[in-house]
Amino acid sequence: MMWKTKRRGTRAMAALAAAALLTTACGSSGSDTSNSDAESATLVAYTGQSTDYQINFNPYSPSCIGGIGSIFEPLFYNNVLSAKPSTPLLGTEYSWNAEGTQLSITLREGVTWSDGEAFTASDVLFTLDMIGQHQEMNGIGYDGAASAPDDTHVVITFDRPAFVDGPEILGKVVIVPEHVWKDLDDPATDQISEPVGTGPFTLDEFKPQAFTYAANPAYWDGEPAVKKVRFLALSGNQSGQQALKAGQVDWQSAPVPDIKDIEKNYPGYQAVIAPLNQIVLETCANAALGCAGPQTDPAVRRAIYYGINRSQVNALAFESTSSEISPGFGLLQRDTAVISSSLQDRTAPMDPDTDQARQLLEGAGYAKSGDYYAKDGQELALTVTTVTGWADYITAVNTMAQQLKEVGIKLTVEQLSWNEWTAQRQTGQFQLTIDSVQQGSGPDPYYAYSYFFGSDGTAQVGDKAATNWSRYSDPGVDAALAALTRINPEDTAARQPHFDTVQTSIEQAMPYIPVLTQGTVTEYNAAKFTGWPTEDDLYAFPAVWQAPDNAQVLKRLKPAGK
Repeated sequence: MMWKTKRRGTRAMAALAAAALLTTACGSSGSDTSNSDAESATLVAYTGQSTDYQINFNPYSPSCIGGIGSIFEPLFYNNVLSAKPSTPLLGTEYSWNAEGTQLSITLREGVTWSDGEAFTASDVLFTLDMIGQHQEMNGIGYDGAASAPDDTHVVITFDRPAFVDGPEILGKVVIVPEHVWKDLDDPATDQISEPVGTGPFTLDEFKPQAFTYAANPAYWDGEPAVKKVRFLALSGNQSGQQALKAGQVDWQSAPVPDIKDIEKNYPGYQAVIAPLNQIVLETCANAALGCAGPQTDPAVRRAIYYGINRSQVNALAFESTSSEISPGFGLLQRDTAVISSSLQDRTAPMDPDTDQARQLLEGAGYAKSGDYYAKDGQELALTVTTVTGWADYITAVNTMAQQLKEVGIKLTVEQLSWNEWTAQRQTGQFQLTIDSVQQGSGPDPYYAYSYFFGSDGTAQVGDKAATNWSRYSDPGVDAALAALTRINPEDTAARQPHFDTVQTSIEQAMPYIPVLTQGTVTEYNAAKFTGWPTEDDLYAFPAVWQAPDNAQVLKRLKPAGK
């Protein structure tokens, strides 16, 4: 829920300052002829930032506020919505040896850093060595050894098959300039206020209420048609809606009321809905690792799965912007070719099957006692947590609580602060919670499987799990994931049996109960700029806060009429 993590908090002074900034500085819709040419070519974006910006364009710092993709570029761009090949950026081509132990990369010639220095293989080696030496910067677990036979080629060698590491190294590692970064005291934490990059934009101006990019005239792919991009800090979701209504924001990604009539309610604007993250009820599933409660029984988890009326949840909580989900957690559009034919349900039922839910419970030894089932004298009662202020998720779990009464399951909703919710989920101190399974580094279901279903990502209850918060652990799934690391992703026939194992196993165990595939809603000013992603051409994930995808969008846009 990227939007939700960004929209927390409100500061009155920030709101007043931002309102003044909107009034005096921001361009309105493309029909406002009082704007200068420069201002009409300025795109105003709102990412959900609800407090003042603190300047830091260090792409490897947790407090980085921007620049990934737009100022600092990776070697390639991977669109997680599409199985299409990677888009070349600083790299032009790459290849693996047959064993998957050597990755060879050809770099783009003639690229310069924004300070005029030449980009070479030395910058790539420096960046890879830097993250390898600083664990806190090495979010991808890079453990290769890189060398450069010349200025335009890099070879990375591994002591194991590393095919699945490719998208992370090629698409997630942003390259920094050796001649600037070699003098940093601590590259993991040092603040970067004057970023030097190879990307399509440079930093033009910074203020706590907004920062502005300027088009890079020396960009290797040509100077962008959008000459300036201004990122605002407002006071939250409602302020973003008001700014959108006033034509003072050109790009944001957040729910707005009555989204289906956006062109009527917000003249000049259109919306795109991108299905990506998969909404689930996460369960603390593994009693062997310390999980406690009825949800540790797979029959209970599957009864919940069949008891949900997904059509109603979608309508009431998500304005029907979400879509079907596969219980094998392959994305239905992107992963059609690898969704297992052995699944019991290719897609989760949109309508409830209360008879099936009751049969599962009764087969597991539960008996109806009043309104609810019970076993060993204990009522089948569960608590589901969510974060205070997450209105769509709160509506979703309240709706499901009402639906599950029909099945005989008592579901109580508890709202927590962000910090408390995060701590409970990481340490396994919960029964059910609502969030989403995210897709990871590339357009391949392997990454979601390894993050959320692999034993390496989990821990005993009480200890922090890295990604697998359900505590799910299955030797067969672990073996299938390990096998996938050794197979070239191009060998689809060899991979499919392992995908079959993972998908059928997690459908039966259901540690993450599938709800819907969330539609991320993005609104954009079509009257002012052309070239936006559409549902027919999702050339990048269109959310304004998603990097480096947002840089791909900015490169495609043009002021209307030009």
